[in-house]
Amino acid sequence: MTTIYPIPENHAQRFVLHNEVHARSSIIKGLPGRASHLALSRSNDEKIHERQHLNQLCERFGVAAPAQDADHFSATFDTFQIRWEQHGEFSTYTFYVQGAEENPFAEPALKKVPVDWLSTMTGKILVATHATILPANENAPDLSEIAPHFANNSLVGSTVTGGAASVFTDFRIHVDGFSRFLIVNQNLRVEQGARLMHRLFEIEVYRVLALLAFPIAKKLYPELKKADQQLYTITNAMTQSAGNDAKLLDELTMLAAEIENHVSSNHLRFAAANAYYNLVEQRLIDLREVRIQGIQTIGEFINRRLEPAVNTCRSTASRFTSLSERVGNASQLLRTRVDIIIERQNQGLLTSMDLRAKMQLRMQQMVEGISIVAITYYAASLIYAMTGTLHALGWDVNPEIVEGASVPFILVGIGLGFKRIHHIIKNTTDVS
Repeated sequence: MTTIYPIPENHAQRFVLHNEVHARSSIIKGLPGRASHLALSRSNDEKIHERQHLNQLCERFGVAAPAQDADHFSATFDTFQIRWEQHGEFSTYTFYVQGAEENPFAEPALKKVPVDWLSTMTGKILVATHATILPANENAPDLSEIAPHFANNSLVGSTVTGGAASVFTDFRIHVDGFSRFLIVNQNLRVEQGARLMHRLFEIEVYRVLALLAFPIAKKLYPELKKADQQLYTITNAMTQSAGNDAKLLDELTMLAAEIENHVSSNHLRFAAANAYYNLVEQRLIDLREVRIQGIQTIGEFINRRLEPAVNTCRSTASRFTSLSERVGNASQLLRTRVDIIIERQNQGLLTSMDLRAKMQLRMQQMVEGISIVAITYYAASLIYAMTGTLHALGWDVNPEIVEGASVPFILVGIGLGFKRIHHIIKNTTDVS
């Protein structure tokens, strides 16, 4: 891209990031209209098949397929429009049709989609819902006329987007397997209607995704209680002086491993639940609800039921984190105590070894003394034998006198020799 200003070149991702805000624009052509929304959980293998499956639909209607690295796609086919989005753990399909029927849910948008293509769709349904925007009406919506569209269930609804529309639902799955949203148009523009539908679909999807962690939290509660009691038993035993520290340390290690396994296995699910709940709250704020007398608003209904569940998940995650820290502290204390005991044992062992070394030194000195006497005796005997031989040959030598006189010299020589040996040994040990 050329520029008339002498500025540095563009970052490689500048235009992609800049245009991201326009990537999911509305494809609704006019009001009134109907939409069917599907949210499916999919494995990695199913995500690969998902893209191929979408390409088959595009090829069938002669529409350009999405790029291989695309995570969203919008297109208009013969009688309907489609909007596909791929998220981290789920994918969504929204099908739009223009016009409205007398019965707003008798002919949903999904009926315009080829049945054989729908039957080969992979994944597990998380959310399936229909939404209809009724034609503009000057009169305020009559609840008695709206209730039959929801099997006369208790209605939930409000006036939204600054009074431009009213939204009604019952948050129930009906006999067709879909939940329902009915939007009564007061003064909606096409773009407003598209955004409103999309927000309602996101609220429904994120609400369900946030609740995925709730069954896990309920399942983990007995494990949490059991681990807490086990930690109490171990820490109570640590206060007893006669406890088996090695056994307690093994039990603490096993408990820490179990807790960390629970934390690592469910941390992402609990973190995702918190993130999805925040998204639900933000989408509810975006609706700008105003109460309709006699029924709950969408925000009141969701918060009344969703907030306790999410708080349970948060509490479970927090308690596991706290329990992990307590186990770590107890392990550290017990290891410190074990280390002190081992240090005392080592100190006692070193003292014993030092005493044995001193005793060995005394015995060695005693043996050296005896050895000096013995060596002196044998050396004097040798001198006596030699002088005796000289006396026999006629020399004027007295063997007894020479033997007695040589003893002091022999003792001094042997003592100096032992001293030299000790010096050599000491120098060798110091070098090592």
